[in-house]
Amino acid sequence: MRFRHIFSETASGLRQNLTMTLAVIMTMWVSLSLFGAGLLANQQVDVMKGNWYEKIEISVFLCTPDIRGDNCEPGQDVTQAQKDLIRQTLESNPEVAPGGVYFETKAEAYQEFLKAYEGNPIASSLTEDQMQESFRVKLRNPEQYQGVVSAVAGLKGVQNIQDLRKLLDPFFSWLNLLQWATIVASALLLFAAALQIGNTIRLAAFARRREIGIMRLVGASNLYITLPFLFEAMFSALIGITLACVTLASGVYFVIKRKAQVSIQTIAWIGWNQTLIAMAGVAAVGLLLSIIPTLITTRKYLRV
Repeated sequence: MRFRHIFSETASGLRQNLTMTLAVIMTMWVSLSLFGAGLLANQQVDVMKGNWYEKIEISVFLCTPDIRGDNCEPGQDVTQAQKDLIRQTLESNPEVAPGGVYFETKAEAYQEFLKAYEGNPIASSLTEDQMQESFRVKLRNPEQYQGVVSAVAGLKGVQNIQDLRKLLDPFFSWLNLLQWATIVASALLLFAAALQIGNTIRLAAFARRREIGIMRLVGASNLYITLPFLFEAMFSALIGITLACVTLASGVYFVIKRKAQVSIQTIAWIGWNQTLIAMAGVAAVGLLLSIIPTLITTRKYLRV
């Protein structure tokens, strides 16, 4: 009987505050969708970093007679002794992965050059003798590379050091900026949703102040009085969560699965596992967003 009365009060409150309830649902839908998009963006950045950073290597280019460098003798090739010292320095560096030092000869570099510019007139502009020998270095942790660079930067025979992170870091910086902008915007909308839920509960409590007073006189507990308001907020939250999850799933399917993965296959994209994680985050935040403001508001306004 008690639960029937609680559910009856919940239904009555939803009918009386229908427009406010719809406003709460819409606000939560938009804010939770944006919050979920921020979670997906964060995971997308991590997936791309993991995929690309695993392929990152440092290239140590050696001196040739045709290319100048601070550590090069003018008009001279790198010597065998200099190569041996560079290899030894790289292999003994703790940041280099075991077996992660590979020497590329001029012939191998020339074959890579021909493959890269196949069918292009530039392929005939250089000869094998003009290619640079180099050491390709794989790192234990792609995030830690400065020690390797500084160890060989001043060695004789080293013409240039190329680190692919210099090309990727600006790109990831922009992605991180976009990710944080999404999170900040969603946080503001979530705060607005919390305020709207609090106002809705406050108005509902004021409209039912006579019934609340009667329940107080007959000895109803705080929990018994609060539950209808809590159920109203959770009802709105569950609808908002459902709509947000459907929005996220639709976005992943139509934007990523159907479009992005087909058009750009060189990039690792998030999948359903990451989508489920984002949905779980949306559900948790949505429920907290309905419960906490309701408890705070009822504690303040349900005093007779």
